[in-house]
Amino acid sequence: MSDWQEFVEKDGSVPEWPYPIRYGVVNEVSADVLVLGGGISGCHSAINAAKKGAKVIVCDTAPIIASGQGGAGVDHWHCAATNPCSKVTPEELTEGLVEGYGGYDCGIKSYIQCKESYDTLLDVEKMGVQIRDVNDEFEGAEFRDDKTKLMFAYDYENNITIRVCGATIKASLYKELERLGVGIFDWVKATSLLTEGGKPGARVVGATGVNVRTGEFYVFKAKATVTCMANPFRLWSFSTEWRGFGSVQPGDPNCVGDGLAMAWNAGAEFAMMEKTSAYAGPYGWPNYGTGNCNNTWYACTMVDANGKEIPWVDGNGKVLKTVSERYRPAPGQKFFLPGLYASAKGKPYKYKEPSLIPDLAERINKGEFVQPLYADLPGMPEHERRAIFGLMVGNEGKTRVAVYENYTRAGFDPDKDMLQAFIGYGVGGEARVSFPQWRSVGFQSSGGLVIDWDLKTSLEGLYAAGQQMLGGGDHSGAATSGRYAGRKAAEHARATSESVVDSDQVNAEKKRVYALIERAKGIGWKELSAQVSRVMQDHCSKYKHEKTLKTGLRWFKEIRESEASNLYARNPHELIRALDCLTTITVGEMIIHASLARKASNSDLDFYRLDYPQMDPPEWHKFVTIKLNNGESTVGELPLNYWLLQPNAPTYQENYERHCSL
Repeated sequence: MSDWQEFVEKDGSVPEWPYPIRYGVVNEVSADVLVLGGGISGCHSAINAAKKGAKVIVCDTAPIIASGQGGAGVDHWHCAATNPCSKVTPEELTEGLVEGYGGYDCGIKSYIQCKESYDTLLDVEKMGVQIRDVNDEFEGAEFRDDKTKLMFAYDYENNITIRVCGATIKASLYKELERLGVGIFDWVKATSLLTEGGKPGARVVGATGVNVRTGEFYVFKAKATVTCMANPFRLWSFSTEWRGFGSVQPGDPNCVGDGLAMAWNAGAEFAMMEKTSAYAGPYGWPNYGTGNCNNTWYACTMVDANGKEIPWVDGNGKVLKTVSERYRPAPGQKFFLPGLYASAKGKPYKYKEPSLIPDLAERINKGEFVQPLYADLPGMPEHERRAIFGLMVGNEGKTRVAVYENYTRAGFDPDKDMLQAFIGYGVGGEARVSFPQWRSVGFQSSGGLVIDWDLKTSLEGLYAAGQQMLGGGDHSGAATSGRYAGRKAAEHARATSESVVDSDQVNAEKKRVYALIERAKGIGWKELSAQVSRVMQDHCSKYKHEKTLKTGLRWFKEIRESEASNLYARNPHELIRALDCLTTITVGEMIIHASLARKASNSDLDFYRLDYPQMDPPEWHKFVTIKLNNGESTVGELPLNYWLLQPNAPTYQENYERHCSL
C-alpha cells in the first residue's frame, strides 16, 4: 500500500474526519491591522498594534498559544544593548552585526533589535516571564549582576546577551493577546494577499486563508497587514519519516515560505534571496542534544576520549588558562559576537569570539586528540554547569522536553555524566553530515522583503517582521521587529481609509484552493514535495551555473503544468499540505531567479557560480533585488547601506528617531 489512507480504505474501516467539513463556506473578517503568522514576531506585532488602539486580528496555521519556532521557549536574549549592565551602545553593536556579515545584513533590522531588545524583554517580564535570578539560584556566579539580578551569556565583560527562563514565553504572549482583545484565528493557513483592484503591485488590503481542520475559506480585510510568517526550511530535503528536528536548520518542516510566496505573487520586492547555507539534511543530531560548546552550550569544556582537555583560545589565538577567560574579549577588542553572528568567510577580528583551537581537526588527524570528543560538564564550575544544562537547555524550546526532560528522566546527571560530541562539534559549528546539494535559507541575515525604516515593504499597506524581512532574525530580532512593525501598521491604519476587496481576486483564489479537493485521484502531496526537493538539489545546490539554474526553472514550469495540475487532497489536512507544495515551487523559483541575477561568486553569501568563479568582485558588492512584474522576474539592485542614504538622516539614531513611533 502506498499510504495509510489506502490501507484503511481497503480494510473497510476508514475513520471519520474528526471535524465538520465546510468546503466553500466563506467567512469575512475586518480589522484595522491583520497579522499573518502568530509566532514570536506575530504576537509582538499584534500586541503593540492593539496597544496603539487598533482593531487587530492574527491568524496562524497552528494554535497560536504554542506556534512558531520560538513557541516552545527561549533560553537567551540577544542584543540587549540598552540594559543597565551593557557596556556597548546600540550603534556599536549594530555596526558590529552588519560588519560581521560583510555588509550583507539589514542595518534597519539590526538597529531596531539593538535599540529595543531590552525594552521588549521588559515587556515580556511584565507578562509573567522570568528574566532575572529572582530566587538567587545563581548568587555569586560570575555572569550574574547582583543589583539587577540579570544573568548574562557569552561576553561577561559587556553583558549584551541575557539568559532568560523563557519556557513559558508563548503562553504569556497569548494571554496578553487575549487581554487586549485581539481577534485570534488558530488553525487558519494564509494563502494569498489581496490587493486594491486585484492588481499586483497595488496597495495590500487583506488576505485569504483556509481553515486546516474544516476547509472553510476566510477573507480578511485590513487597512494594514503585517507578514510575520517563517522562512522556507524544507526546500532541499523532504522526508517525513527521517528528519524531524534533527538539526538547527532547516527547522520546522511546516515552515514552507508562505509569506514570501504570497508577497512575491503580490508584486513585492526582495533582496538576498540567493543566499543559502549548508545543513545536515535528514541526518543531523538533536539540537543541542549532543556534547558541544556552541550557542546554548557556550563555552563548555571539551575533552577527548582519553579525558585530555582541548584548549580554548581567544581572538588573538592565545591559549586561555581558565574557564572565566572564555567569556572575555581579547586584548584590543571592545566586545565579541557569538558564533550565531558570522559571515561565511568569518567575522572581522575585532568581533571574533573565544573558541576551541582552530586546528583541532588537523591535530585529531595527527593523533594528538582521540575521538570521540565529549562535553565535560562535570569539569565546569558549578554555576556554569547548572547554567548550561539547567537554565539554558531547560528553557530553550528545542531542548526543554527533547533533551532536558528526557535525558534527566533517563538518568543523565550533569554533575557526573558527559555527552558525546559528533563530527563537527568543537570545531566551530554544528554536528553535521552535509553534501553540496543540501542547503537551507537560514534564519539569521537571510534574504527577504526589502523594508524601509517603517518596516514597510515596497507595497503600500504591507509591513514585515521577523524572518519575512531582509536580514531575518533570531528570537529577540523577531520580537523587536514585530513590536516595531505593529506600531507602524497601527499608525498607517489610522491614516488610511477602509479597504476594498476585489471579488474577482477572491473568487480566483477560492478556485485555486478548492481545485485540489475536487480531484478524486492524481499525485499526492508527499510525492510532489519530494520532487520539488530533487529539483532544488540537482539545479540549485551549493555550486551553481546558468544552464543548470535555467534547467531548474524549466523543470518547475513543467511540474506546474503536469504533476501540480494533478495534485489532489482527500481531507483538509492534505489540502493544506498540497498548498504547501505549491508554495515551495514558488519559493524555489524565487531563489533560482535571484541566483541567476547575481553573476558573481560571493563568500559572505556562501554563493558559488561556476560560470562566474571570481570571488567577491567589488562591482558586485551590493544587494541584488528581484520582483515579479507582469509574470516575469525583474532584477534591480540596492547599495549595501541603503538604509543610511535617507536625506538629512545619515546615522542610525537619526533614522530611528524619525520613524520609531514610540
